[in-house]
Amino acid sequence: MGEMIRFPKAGGEGDTSGYLAMASNPKGAVVVLQEWWGLNEQIKATCDRFADEGFTALAPDLYQGRVTQDPDEASHMMNGLDWGGAAHEDARGAVKYLKGETGEKTAIMGFCMGGALTVIGAVHIPEVDAAVCYYGIPPKDVADPSKIGVPFQGHFATEDDWCTPEAVNALKEATAGLETPVEIHSYEGKQHGFFNGTVAAYDEEAAEESWTRTIEFLSTHLKD
Repeated sequence: MGEMIRFPKAGGEGDTSGYLAMASNPKGAVVVLQEWWGLNEQIKATCDRFADEGFTALAPDLYQGRVTQDPDEASHMMNGLDWGGAAHEDARGAVKYLKGETGEKTAIMGFCMGGALTVIGAVHIPEVDAAVCYYGIPPKDVADPSKIGVPFQGHFATEDDWCTPEAVNALKEATAGLETPVEIHSYEGKQHGFFNGTVAAYDEEAAEESWTRTIEFLSTHLKD
């Protein structure tokens, strides 16, 4: 089990809280970015699971303690998020903290809202070594996927009306010419949130397949 800690925001002004799960024999580190529900038990359990796989994991609390199970409230909180601060101060601060504390290469990954922030991080956070995105893509003017400079893996659902198949196709086109490794996986007939075991869209087969791919990807690209 992990614990709540505080770590410095990038830029040196203030700090933020996050859930840290330490791996006993780390082979890399990963920043885990929350869904629109907040830093809930599902995200904390994902950090613990990464630690069990050998990756020290840190999930920054982007909502500063607020958590909900209500979609309307979650949408309100996501729409009120300072996305620039979340990416450039909180997420980047978490990456820098993990690299400083562990000395390991560090990836960024996230789900839904956190998936969109992952793409932003893959474009704009220079300390990131790899990125894994689950069903979230930001507007191109916020982060142009053609400028991703690290190994990138994406997991998307074909029955997603938020991160749509059209958006995924645009992502594939934008990353087609990149020299860095890119993997984009689409899960047929699955819905947005298929990895999250606490929601109706959860699909065990797709969740486990995507998890296996994620661990293999990180194991490959976070090697010394």
